[in-house]
Amino acid sequence: MNKRVIGLVVALAVLIGGAVAAYGLSRASETPTAQHTSSPAASGATSAGAGAYVDYSTTAIADGTGATLLFFHAPWCAQCRAIEADILKSGVPADTTIIKVDFDSNQALRQKYGVTLQTTFVEVDSAGRGIESFVAYDDPRLQAVIDALL
Repeated sequence: MNKRVIGLVVALAVLIGGAVAAYGLSRASETPTAQHTSSPAASGATSAGAGAYVDYSTTAIADGTGATLLFFHAPWCAQCRAIEADILKSGVPADTTIIKVDFDSNQALRQKYGVTLQTTFVEVDSAGRGIESFVAYDDPRLQAVIDALL
């Protein structure tokens, strides 16, 4: 009887340990959603006037400098993740602000700018009026966005 109890305890310990390890690995592979300008290397901000990549807030458009682009991003979208990785690797062009907008939770902004597909970039002026838009779904590279809007 004691062998069965010990076997059951060992099996539960292995199961719980595996679950904890799997959870840790899945958390480590998630894309961060915090402010992206915390380090100059990550945002491309190497000198005054360099670009910035920030999360959307109610003041983000007014706080943007130079050309301001809204990036409608969805964490489940492979193309969105590819563009974001390219932004973080390449850096944002000088005097440009890219504002990451959550596609799923910002329906009012999507409606305001006529956005129907994630990976859409909308150039806005300092008052938040839409100037031009570009959908990078078929070509998920920062350079494609730059070529189309800047």
